[in-house]
Amino acid sequence: MTQTRYTFAKALLLTSFVTLLSCNKSFLEKPPTDSIVDASFYKTDDQVLAATALLYSQVWFDYNDKASYNLGDFRAGTAYSAYNDRGNVLFNTTGDTPENGTAWRSFFIVVGQANLAIQNIQKYAGDGVSPDIKRMAIAEARFMRALAYRFLVMNWGAVPIIENNLTLLADTTIQRNTPESVWRYITNEMRAAAEDLPETPLRPGRLSKWSAEGMLARFYLTRAGVVSGGSGSRDQTFLDSAKYYADRVIRMSGASLLTNYAELFLYPYDNNAESLFSLQWTFAPGAWGVQNSTPAYLAYSGDIANGDGWGGDKGATWWMISLYDGIVPTETGLAGRTLDQRLKATFMLPGAHYPEITQSIPGGKQELVFPFSGTDVNFLSIKKYVTGKAEDVGGQAASQNYGHDTYMQRLAEIYLIYAEAVLGNGTSTTDETAMEYFNKVHTRAGLPPREEPLTLDAILKERFIEFSMEGMAWYDLVSLHYHNPQKAYDILNAQDRERFFTEPDQFPNPTSWKFIKTPWVDPGTRNINANSGNFLLPIPTAELNQAPNLRKPPVDYFNK
Repeated sequence: MTQTRYTFAKALLLTSFVTLLSCNKSFLEKPPTDSIVDASFYKTDDQVLAATALLYSQVWFDYNDKASYNLGDFRAGTAYSAYNDRGNVLFNTTGDTPENGTAWRSFFIVVGQANLAIQNIQKYAGDGVSPDIKRMAIAEARFMRALAYRFLVMNWGAVPIIENNLTLLADTTIQRNTPESVWRYITNEMRAAAEDLPETPLRPGRLSKWSAEGMLARFYLTRAGVVSGGSGSRDQTFLDSAKYYADRVIRMSGASLLTNYAELFLYPYDNNAESLFSLQWTFAPGAWGVQNSTPAYLAYSGDIANGDGWGGDKGATWWMISLYDGIVPTETGLAGRTLDQRLKATFMLPGAHYPEITQSIPGGKQELVFPFSGTDVNFLSIKKYVTGKAEDVGGQAASQNYGHDTYMQRLAEIYLIYAEAVLGNGTSTTDETAMEYFNKVHTRAGLPPREEPLTLDAILKERFIEFSMEGMAWYDLVSLHYHNPQKAYDILNAQDRERFFTEPDQFPNPTSWKFIKTPWVDPGTRNINANSGNFLLPIPTAELNQAPNLRKPPVDYFNK
């Protein structure tokens, strides 16, 4: 195989789902040949469902492991790492930044395995497979492929659309496709998935029609800006489509917001009433790639973890903490009370009590009270997705091995999509339904209803707070960048991305905190310079070296 095609082949031509279950992370440079893809496998409904099951976990593993928060939060400025992942924190992601290559590879693994699933089901599914299961399984694969391409086009812009892995063996001229045609392609794919997925998930955690229609609301809201070419306005037809699908999901899906925001991240929360689509991880001792490893990197200390807990240098940025209601400027910095319940559920505040997590202390253990060091290195560490020790989760946790799921879309987002689609190209809206839906999310956090007209700034702020540490903020900024790039740059460049000293008024059980900028931090690392030259991620260096066609100008996928 020529080097031109090597990299795509290793990402797309994995041996099989059986290979994915092993710890071997190498990729073959040839089409799959394992028995799981031959005519002996796809004989029953259960076998077909088993073949698509790992589209919900294993293929997303490298993205979920560290790339999700590195790109989705560190690059967006909602959180930071003081000593690690600095390229993403400082908005200096390069072609050699590890999470850049990891994310690219992971998304193309999703594409490759979705392609294999579709082709194998079409080729091998026998009479013992019901038409409904065959149709649903193919729709699951099309959903996953479309979602992977949504991440690809939003991170790297023009990318090659691959629907048949074997194409890579015969076509040496494959090159990138224009962002506009990628968005058209993935919208078509998600619409097709919505037609063939059931209204009620076949099994807990499986996709439904409403999962796809929720994604269509997300896709159309973003695509409304894609076609504008940075003009500052959005396509009204696509805004109307976003509103249409959001309305359908809200009224017809049966999904509902959890009453308490913190319960979204309290074990066991998998497949709750608010989740429209989550990655389905499994506590799997001895296996690798089907478990959730992310909490190992987020938990601030081994005192609350299971032989890991490497997130002691991670926390909220000064910019992020300043967004919360109740946190106000003072002469020395910021101060305030936790009026917004999402703050304590997302970041750990010194002295705050987390009864759901066991903390090791000298001579024993206790319910977690987040420490106060009394020094200028007191981080607001990550709480979201940190569920504690094995004893806190029914024994289902070990080092880098957790079983709880990762949200990919929640109903709260659909409410905010509806509000933004109604706002559209206006400067504000008092639309009754948009206000009602916005306030369902806002008041759930313990805040009074917003009475002022809705603006884009208000909706973006709500999204940044609601989805902080869920890998969402970066893609909100990319969506904004499509139609108003200068506003996206202004938000990023106004951020203070560094650490700060947090002092509680008493310890434990404080009622208020002071936040003071740490003076010894290099002032050059507090701000970034986002611009048209560095906004999108560079294609990983290894990919460019081995696939030089990626350097060619992109072409429209539908006019090849």
